[in-house]
Amino acid sequence: MNDAAIRSLLDHLQIQPQHPGACLGPDQWLAGSDHQRLRSHNPTTGQVLGEVVLADVATYQHLVPAAEQAFLSWREVPAPQRGQLIRDLGNALRADIEPLGTLVSLEMGKILPEGIGEVQEMIDICDFAVGLSRQLCGSTMHSERPGHRMYEQWHPLGPVGIISAFNFPVAVWSWNAALAAVCGDTMIWKPSLQTPLVSIAVQQICNRVMRDHGVTGLFNLLLGPDASVTQAMVADPRLPLISFTGSTEVGRQVAGVVAQRLGRSLLELGGNNALIVQADADLDLAVRAIVFGAIGTAGQRCTTTRRLFVQQSLAEELCQRLVAAYEQIRPGDPTQPGTLLGPLISAAAVEAFEGAVAQAVSEGGQVLTGGQPYPGPGHFVQPTLIKMPTQSAVVRRETFAPILYILTYEELSDAIAEQNAVSQGLSSALFTRDLISAETFLSVAGSDCGIANVNIGTSGAEIGGAFGGEKDTGGGRESGSDAWKVYMRRQTNTINWSKNLPLAQGIQFG
Repeated sequence: MNDAAIRSLLDHLQIQPQHPGACLGPDQWLAGSDHQRLRSHNPTTGQVLGEVVLADVATYQHLVPAAEQAFLSWREVPAPQRGQLIRDLGNALRADIEPLGTLVSLEMGKILPEGIGEVQEMIDICDFAVGLSRQLCGSTMHSERPGHRMYEQWHPLGPVGIISAFNFPVAVWSWNAALAAVCGDTMIWKPSLQTPLVSIAVQQICNRVMRDHGVTGLFNLLLGPDASVTQAMVADPRLPLISFTGSTEVGRQVAGVVAQRLGRSLLELGGNNALIVQADADLDLAVRAIVFGAIGTAGQRCTTTRRLFVQQSLAEELCQRLVAAYEQIRPGDPTQPGTLLGPLISAAAVEAFEGAVAQAVSEGGQVLTGGQPYPGPGHFVQPTLIKMPTQSAVVRRETFAPILYILTYEELSDAIAEQNAVSQGLSSALFTRDLISAETFLSVAGSDCGIANVNIGTSGAEIGGAFGGEKDTGGGRESGSDAWKVYMRRQTNTINWSKNLPLAQGIQFG
């Protein structure tokens, strides 16, 4: 896109050339007192898309009381009415799905169908949350005491801190925001500084919806330096829940600080996802799933397929098919039709890609195709297949790039053991036509990941299921199923409607 088209897009999404970095309600935009500026770059071309005047810790101290005050009134709104606001948010996102999806592609670098798909994911979770607003159900239990009724109910938790990553710059926020809002919580969002403009665009949409409903302080934005404002949020006892998406290393720090103040942390951390292909698999299905799983978003998804375990008798044929598919893929402008591979997010990501390839070769890997960055503007690298003799150190480490390590196995039990022999535990997949193999993979002795699929790839989760993983992935669950419970507090209630006062456990007192 040329400069005029980009400026028109930003104007449509209400993003100023030098936009303030914090918002505590409709039209209440703030910037830090030091006026520190951040430029957003297009990773495809290197051009400057826009500039943000960052917030600071002093700005944050304005946001928290606003979120606290808004919570006191928002929690009193009946949940189905809270759902009506989220319904309108979903409809507002529908109206801007193409411009917002285009900005995701411009600023993050994922191809346009994925950018629009990310906004569709926001719409889907809004739809889910609207239905959820009438289903925040507790349980009724039988009391051991005559004339007593016992049940549990769920109440709003409070202002929630949401810290999101660059690779899904708006979808992950929506997973948290839509559910937190119908649960009765307010929120402060700290987005990635690598994708600031699209977060401003989403906040502007939220502002319009809040204005239409006469609400303020529900959705709040904070774009500030990572070290200072993130530390302030994580350590703040006024935020009972911190939802953090990012690296395992930073996640450990977040969890430690939040635990010190006895708060809750919802962690979505690293993934090192494996796909196992049995000799009886449908290869056409498997190849399509592998290519999208490994190359989609240029390998920058937490659910990206990074390890491929192939049964030995099938290895040569599958490798040939994958090499043929990979060599048809050329990087290009992610906003243009037909592009399948966009850029990495930064020059540092390209360096990490080069380092991983070099380490894999030093550990005995054979590069089947790819392995090099592309010259010229933009942060482009070749989609890469590397056949490894063992699951060496580089294979056990997550590299955010389109590198797929291929290993072979003889027995399914060996492949499952190797899949599980890494510290991460997010997503996994098995391709087979054998019922026993499928059930073995999904059994208690099978995959140890939070997501386990059969004849579906590792990437591309639906919002209806809880999303998250085990081990170094953090144990958090977002999006569907009963993930809403983390945004609420549980209360057990017992009502004595008799004329006696029996004690539990049959205790006699006095």
